[in-house]
Amino acid sequence: MDCLKIIHMELEHGVDKHSKTLLVNHIELLLNYCMRFYERQFITRSKANSDVLTRFESLLDKYFEGETAENNGLPTVKYFADKLCLSSNYFGDMFKKETGKTPQEYIQAKVIELAKVRISVTEDTVSQIAYSLGFQYPQHFCRLFKKRVGCTPSKYRAQNNL
Repeated sequence: MDCLKIIHMELEHGVDKHSKTLLVNHIELLLNYCMRFYERQFITRSKANSDVLTRFESLLDKYFEGETAENNGLPTVKYFADKLCLSSNYFGDMFKKETGKTPQEYIQAKVIELAKVRISVTEDTVSQIAYSLGFQYPQHFCRLFKKRVGCTPSKYRAQNNL
């Protein structure tokens, strides 16, 4: 409140060469307090955050168990944030603080792990696997797979079937 009072006072009375600098400094101080409060909640709410992560993992598993991915496409961070009753930005910040990864990175890692299993244990074509995981185009799946795994899905299948 003191910071706001000083800002208000500067706006009302300060009309010299230092006014702008003082205003900017006090607004920056106020914003720093806001960021401190925002980031502190991730530390003090670790139990609640852990529950959110567990629910997210469960939702992610369910998304790929049925035909949801094939019917709706790849899941988005917004989709899961909405299911968890959180904003996308808050969910992303909380997830990054807790895991060190963004939710998008985590979703992609999950997709790749599921793809590896399906490539290894089924006779499905790469295209069928891509569509079942929610990819609109198999080429996008192959590009992501190669980027994450280091080889194409076909080469991965050949290496793991020997």
